[in-house]
Amino acid sequence: MNSNRPPGTPDELRRSLGLTDAVVIGLGAMIGAGIFAALAPAAQAAGSGLSIGLAVAAVVAYCNATSSARLAARYPASGGTYVYGRERLGEFWGYLAGWCFVIGKTASCAAMALTVGAYAWPEYSRAVAVAVVVALTAVNYRGIQKSALLTRVIVATVLAVLTGVVVAAVTSGTADVARLEFGSDVTVTGVLQAAGLLFFAFAGYARIATLGEEVRDPARTIRRAIPMALGITVLVYAAVVIAALMVLGARGLSEATAPLTEVVRAAGVGWLEPAVRVGAVVAAVGSLLALILGVSRTTLAMARDRHLPHALAAVHPRFAVPHRAEITVGVIVAVAAAVADLRAAIGFSSFGVLLYYAVANASAWTLTPAEGRPARVIPAFGLFGCLVLACTLPMTSVLAGSAVVLIGAAIYFARRRHRVSAS
Repeated sequence: MNSNRPPGTPDELRRSLGLTDAVVIGLGAMIGAGIFAALAPAAQAAGSGLSIGLAVAAVVAYCNATSSARLAARYPASGGTYVYGRERLGEFWGYLAGWCFVIGKTASCAAMALTVGAYAWPEYSRAVAVAVVVALTAVNYRGIQKSALLTRVIVATVLAVLTGVVVAAVTSGTADVARLEFGSDVTVTGVLQAAGLLFFAFAGYARIATLGEEVRDPARTIRRAIPMALGITVLVYAAVVIAALMVLGARGLSEATAPLTEVVRAAGVGWLEPAVRVGAVVAAVGSLLALILGVSRTTLAMARDRHLPHALAAVHPRFAVPHRAEITVGVIVAVAAAVADLRAAIGFSSFGVLLYYAVANASAWTLTPAEGRPARVIPAFGLFGCLVLACTLPMTSVLAGSAVVLIGAAIYFARRRHRVSAS
């Protein structure tokens, strides 16, 4: 696909998103179920060093966001790092980034759907998960603006719930600043593993970049929207982590099955529990909505280049969305939600997405100053950080993720060999 597609082509997406919409979509992708689900396993890994793990994840995310913003402004087309890797590093690296994104984020979609089911109706969690996937796929099918409007409502609701949790925690009689102190349980490996798991909750900022073909004035809008959305998210997450540690401590947080519910209960405001559960459901819906958008757009870009079936590149003539890609993604996610394990899905997703952003940073390194290249230390640290965090995830996630990446690479080279022999 030519990244500079002439306007008015039949399969071109409609540019309808402004700065506010782009920031809100980024917030909807980040401030979601990750903060409700990832705190316990991250605390188990890092112990009292949880806040350090959050800081490491935030720094790596900042580097990734900066690299993605500069690349998205240069290549405002659907596909994100799939496009950047192809244009800057070569076809294989773009393909590999797209493969890692689609596979990793499909696992994220399943995790978010399962989170909805677990909080909304635990006895029938998988049925609820499948129903939510179907409903959100229908919303996306009707057009991007409707999705952006729904995301505004979701973000406002989740922020209100998290604000209530933080205020209740820090003003309660059980809050103790001493619980924020670092103990002997802090290790470098544990902190890095926690950072990798917490990255699952951060990795939504580039959803804005994958929507580059639908943003007005992308060179200006994307470059501003990504760091704005990330900055707001870092502040929110820091407040939540500090409040949770002050009330439960690292050990209590690591043992909690529903961390933020446990926080309000320990703080003596149990009447907030229903609101927290509703907030978790709404947050997961918001994340799932944005995830389906991102995966379908990357699928669209890869289908245009025939790395996936070309039929998935179709754009609906009325709603201006990649409808076949969205339906296909919805079906796959629904099936995964019916069989997947939540914690395994988080680790698997983090592995794939960290490799995706490693390609983004490598691509940003090749930009020239005239093309808006960031300071070289940013993509360098981002690339290094992504690889380190990916390798320090739980071993099952590393092995499963590596196997899937190798399968994707084998498919690419097999298809390439077939094309060469056919010609």
